[in-house]
Amino acid sequence: MSWLDDVDEDEPEFDEADVRVRPNPKANRPRTKRRPAHADARIARVLGVDRGRYTVLIDEDGPDEHVALASRARELRKQPIVTGDRARVVGDSSGDEGTLARIVGIEGRTSLLRRSADDTDQVERIVVANADQMLIVVAAADPEPRPRLVDRYLIAALDAGIHPMLVVTKTDLADPTAFLSHFEGVDDLTVFTSGAGGMPVDEIGRHLVGHSTVFVGHSGVGKSTLVNALVPSALRATGHVNEVTGRGRHTSSSTVSLRYVGEGGRGWVIDTPGVRSFGLGHVDPANILKAFSDLAAVAEDCPRGCTHLPDAPDCAIIEAVAEGRLGERGAARLDSLQRLLATFSG
Repeated sequence: MSWLDDVDEDEPEFDEADVRVRPNPKANRPRTKRRPAHADARIARVLGVDRGRYTVLIDEDGPDEHVALASRARELRKQPIVTGDRARVVGDSSGDEGTLARIVGIEGRTSLLRRSADDTDQVERIVVANADQMLIVVAAADPEPRPRLVDRYLIAALDAGIHPMLVVTKTDLADPTAFLSHFEGVDDLTVFTSGAGGMPVDEIGRHLVGHSTVFVGHSGVGKSTLVNALVPSALRATGHVNEVTGRGRHTSSSTVSLRYVGEGGRGWVIDTPGVRSFGLGHVDPANILKAFSDLAAVAEDCPRGCTHLPDAPDCAIIEAVAEGRLGERGAARLDSLQRLLATFSG
């Protein structure tokens, strides 16, 4: 007798569909990549960041303008959120004590001021978002001005599409003429000076109205003093210069956005910590030349890959300056361009 004779024809057959699946032991819904639309989100300006908490301004310039505290949503854990960002906020954004809203998205940015640890580091650090002006604060003496650091600030500003301005403090201690001559060829660089008579607060203030201006500078140059003069409620800590090292002490420890209110209107002052270096590993050198529009037009006749540095062969800009085709300021402008390019490449 064959084993087939033992098979019961009435016994049902089974397939994969009959396999029983154990129910979810935690009784929770399966994870999904679909995120809520947050149609009720409010737009807020990020004023500052402190240990994972974001101070935000809700309804900027609106009838319900107020400050609230927020955290970031889990899906934004890899998204940098910085001062100046325009964030989408949900939850309790009343700003009442003990409340905490949640940032669920970042609006498109108009600009990004970035830096790196050094010129070889491709990892960028965002300093501020959506600024349209940069005010570089430098002292004529005590501490001594550092043209190469200012060059780096200018490169970062030009790369980000931010209009640069420069204020020289402590001009009663030293004549800044020689220092300022280094920057005569930079397009649209607005320059202010101050001395023992005080800061040119009113003049600078007129340039802040309607703009978001990031203040940068070496420690000890008077940046926090200037910020306090422009925004009396800021109460930014001020320091002094070490008599032995000639270096300033870091007084501003975080980047913060402050409302400027002047006779002509309002604007934003973004104060940043003082730094002694500013890496440019993220910068596109082509953006430096674009800032010198007249030189960029001549550079179209340069050979491909031309560095425009003094040893560059057949550089059309160098030849135009040597022939006097760029006028009296041509040499100064070429010198400024080469100095910026050399700072970046070296």
